[in-house]
Amino acid sequence: QFLQQYHHYQSHVEIFTFQPDKPSKELAELVMFLAQVAHCYPEHMASFPQQLKELLSYHHTVLDADLRMTLCKALILLRNKNLINPTSLLELFFQLLRCHDKLLRKTLYTHIVSDIKNVNAKHKNNKVNTTLQNFMYTMLRDSNPTAAKISLDVMIELYRRNIWNDAKTVNVITTACFSKVTKVLVASLKFFLGRDEDEKQDSDSESEDDVPTARDLMMRYATNKKTTKRKKKLEKAMKVLKKQKKKSKPEVFNFSAIHLIHDPQDFAEKLLKQLENCKERFEVKMMLMDLISRLVGIHELFLFNFYPFVQRFLQPHQREVTKILLFAAQASHQLVPPEIIQSVLMTIANNFVTDKNSGEVMTVGINAIKEITARCPLAMTEDLLQDLVQYKTHKNKNVMMSARTLIHLFRSLNPEMLQKKFRGKPTEASLEARIHEYGELDAKDYIPGAEVLDVESQKEQGGTKEEDGWESASLSEEEDNEDGEWIDVHHSSDEEQQEVAEKVKSMPLEERKAKAAAVSTSRLLTQEDFHKIRLAQLSKELNSAPGKAAKRKNIEIDDEEEDGRGELLSLRDIEHLHKKPKSDKETRLATAMAGKTDRKEFVKKKTRINPFASSSNKEKQKHKNFMMMRYSHSVRTKNKRSFREKQV
Repeated sequence: QFLQQYHHYQSHVEIFTFQPDKPSKELAELVMFLAQVAHCYPEHMASFPQQLKELLSYHHTVLDADLRMTLCKALILLRNKNLINPTSLLELFFQLLRCHDKLLRKTLYTHIVSDIKNVNAKHKNNKVNTTLQNFMYTMLRDSNPTAAKISLDVMIELYRRNIWNDAKTVNVITTACFSKVTKVLVASLKFFLGRDEDEKQDSDSESEDDVPTARDLMMRYATNKKTTKRKKKLEKAMKVLKKQKKKSKPEVFNFSAIHLIHDPQDFAEKLLKQLENCKERFEVKMMLMDLISRLVGIHELFLFNFYPFVQRFLQPHQREVTKILLFAAQASHQLVPPEIIQSVLMTIANNFVTDKNSGEVMTVGINAIKEITARCPLAMTEDLLQDLVQYKTHKNKNVMMSARTLIHLFRSLNPEMLQKKFRGKPTEASLEARIHEYGELDAKDYIPGAEVLDVESQKEQGGTKEEDGWESASLSEEEDNEDGEWIDVHHSSDEEQQEVAEKVKSMPLEERKAKAAAVSTSRLLTQEDFHKIRLAQLSKELNSAPGKAAKRKNIEIDDEEEDGRGELLSLRDIEHLHKKPKSDKETRLATAMAGKTDRKEFVKKKTRINPFASSSNKEKQKHKNFMMMRYSHSVRTKNKRSFREKQV
């Protein structure tokens, strides 16, 4: 019976080759039947997959849509049974992405992603990956924009799922940044800017395909008999599900794709050249500027032509000017010559930080200057700094607070640039602070602050003898207090911290460095040790310098707070306003009306027994013309009524 059906299939194929554009329901049914039983007759069906691939390869442009979908589903079925090599099939499917069939493209996209995921499930299949990545490189330059866009989407999805997360994938995607197709260009830019994670964070199709959801487990428990054993089994399954989701979720590094680019300098130069000649809409230009600024800031590149290009847009009336200020700050780093950044600072100061502008504009300008100088301190001149710090007494609170943050920044960077009245009380950190010269490398052979561990260890060794003598006394005290009375315990951790800080403060700077180097090279530091070192370094910023009155002795820090500045800025750093601006009338009205939506009207509702009844004569009189009512009988006789009638 199988051979009979197989001969029918061969005859239908011969007829089909004469008219490939004609739909054939019988051929589609035979193909699906043979695909389902192909694993049972491997000898007879050896050439069947190759024959299907040839039919699709030669006639995919003229095939009937239903028949073409059936042939693709048959090949997917054969691939799931491991009867076809994945490389040749995936290359064919990439070619089929050129077809004008949206449903087919969606089906092929889903299969390509899931098949590559299954190929790399147990271990990385480098042979298949390399072949497909090389083929992807040609597909991204395909003349068909739809095929190029879907190929790019496949690579981005595989990177997001942590399957193709190597440098080769990232560098293939970099070629899409120079595509003439806007959709391909925007998709590649979004990938490097990290926006694809935000858009797809709520769709976790991978976990849905592999493991049951929490809803499935709850439905199973709800439909079965409620027993204690089943309840415990459900709780255990929910814990395993939560653990599995956490394990399968790929770790998201902060813009890791930018770090994997082979030649970021050449890539940034090409992007800048494309930006200068770009005729795309303004949003695409902004994305290009964003990516270039991130490349320059993260890799510390030399791209001197980028700064004059950005300066052209630094005007208060410019659209999205806060983002452009953010790009200027992101592109600043210590290796850029100070003269180049100085021109950017002067442009911002002249265009934004002037009294003719509003307080919000001035605040944004000072914030941008602060972020730029935090990354390139040598760019700030004394004259410009003295002018900016004068806004500390400005009448606008936002401007005043922004100027104070700038003063606070230079108290830690280089207090000598500030006037004496703006330097504040000297601290240990401010005495050690200095701006490094251009290109100077600040490499240390010790961990700053590690001398605290040496002082603490000496103190603990000195206190061990005293502790031995107190043990016997504490036992007798416990026996005396067995009647349940309260015992007052004195916690001396704050006093110990204060004593250690005083000892470290009294040491000369050279002795501190020597002890820190000895500790760094003689022992392995634990997390607790690093916590103490970090505490000591932060205390330097709060403790007064030797000879001054101490402002604060002890501080507490949170383990989760982050040290230093991250690789990238957020827009909030530029747009931050300390005082909320007043809302305009339209905003206030909208807020007021939004609060009245659920409120009932405070009026008496007129109720009728019959809602469809006509109105009364008294109600009709309210809507009549005044001239009609003026000569009515009731109005004319109103003055003639007696006092008694009026009372009634």
